[in-house]
Amino acid sequence: MKNIKFFVILLTICVLAIFLMTSCVVGVKKEVEISNEEKTQMDRLLDSISGEKLLDYVKKLSSKTYTGRLTGTPEFKACANWVSSLFKEWGLTPRGDSNTFLQAYPNPYTIVFVGGELSYTYRSRGQQRKKKYTYEKEYFPGSQSADGSITAEVVYVGYGITAPEMNYDDYAGVNVKGKIVLVEPDAPVSPEGNPTLFKEWRPYSFYQYKLKMAVAHGAKGMLINELTVNPDIDYVPKLMVVQVGDSVVKDLFAGSGKTHQENLEEIKSSLQPRSFRTRKVFTIQNFTEHHPKGTGYNVIGQIEGIDPLLKQEVIILGANLDHLGFCYEIMPGANDNASGVAVLLGVAEAMAKSPVKSKRSVLFIAIGSKEQAFMGSQTYLKKPAFPKNKTLVYLNLSMVGCGDKARALGAQDYPKLWTYISQAADKSLQHTLEAFAYSNPGRAQLDSDLFLNKGISSITITVYGTPTFARTRKDTADTINPSTMEELSKILYRAVLGMANSGQDFFEKK
Repeated sequence: MKNIKFFVILLTICVLAIFLMTSCVVGVKKEVEISNEEKTQMDRLLDSISGEKLLDYVKKLSSKTYTGRLTGTPEFKACANWVSSLFKEWGLTPRGDSNTFLQAYPNPYTIVFVGGELSYTYRSRGQQRKKKYTYEKEYFPGSQSADGSITAEVVYVGYGITAPEMNYDDYAGVNVKGKIVLVEPDAPVSPEGNPTLFKEWRPYSFYQYKLKMAVAHGAKGMLINELTVNPDIDYVPKLMVVQVGDSVVKDLFAGSGKTHQENLEEIKSSLQPRSFRTRKVFTIQNFTEHHPKGTGYNVIGQIEGIDPLLKQEVIILGANLDHLGFCYEIMPGANDNASGVAVLLGVAEAMAKSPVKSKRSVLFIAIGSKEQAFMGSQTYLKKPAFPKNKTLVYLNLSMVGCGDKARALGAQDYPKLWTYISQAADKSLQHTLEAFAYSNPGRAQLDSDLFLNKGISSITITVYGTPTFARTRKDTADTINPSTMEELSKILYRAVLGMANSGQDFFEKK
């Protein structure tokens, strides 16, 4: 009898142990079950995500009120406060400084005013003539240029690199003291052509370095051969800076005996400088005002998870809030990147009102200073709301308003993570959503690059398919496709909710 009782007790313990073990496994791996009523409520919620509402967000963000959202300016702070007000309205928890939605950091900035010029003075038929270049079509004032003017000869200095350890010096044999230098972007070795060798050249590819070299060699002005508005260079007192296009470079190479492209190819093939005096006299005149004590902001709101343990882990959805300001006219930045912020806001509202709650926490970040050395991302990664080992993924939205085809950069690198997005897309997307691997850029181009460098899984969604006018005055709200933003908001709501309620290691890289 005692043996029978012992056997029954032992059998009961074994059955109970198996039940508990099975329950634990199911508890870890089982997805959240959604009732029919919750499915109905979710469908209603998804129907409430309106492309027109998202377009209104884009119109607000790209309006004259915020003057191009240059980080550091009072207008950028006003824009950050507006996003904060929406987070507060939807009941998100503030995760910025001192129980606010704003995370502050130092961010100097420069304002460029109307009235400057870039011109070339030459003699023709015995008379002195001046060719004035056209704003936006042929040049942009330097976004971090000093105030003032300079008239001087232009000297071509290739990539503007002095690197004795590489046996390379673009300034050797030319005197640039008191003159204007013409500088190429990047380095003579590319990450695509030779990734291993590029690592040695990478420190010399940054504009901050090129500016220091120009000043160290006595230059008073710089023409950057990249026709864009770019506040991501350092402000150097008394150094006049202009961004130029092909027509300016062509004029400077005229009479040199070779084309610009031929000269550039010789530098790349030989890894030897081909610097020379152009003997062309140019005038740079810029009207600017530098603010060394500007303040930038990230806007951070959280939806806390409902699971006592899993809520300590976080899914992050981010988009850069900033743009280029005005230089010397407003750069609206509707597609770049008011569209990304609009989709982020659409997902944030949907998650806040979702009938199905998330087990993990979800963080929404409207990031500042993407256009100014990624100071916003750098600040967040130094002072994160969640530690790195609890940050499962950073989903980035960049330029998602123009077109009807979407790319997911990093999807091929994180196939498990991509599954959640692709499955959600099958339910919502009427257009193309393609999976790509991340490229190997020489310089960071997206906020996600900084998260990846910290070992955090990331996918960036971007849209293409119609012409975009990024970084120009034409990047306005009337170029935006609201239906694409609406579809992406619905996809990301489903995908983020699926990730937040999954028990799988979806964030692991393949």
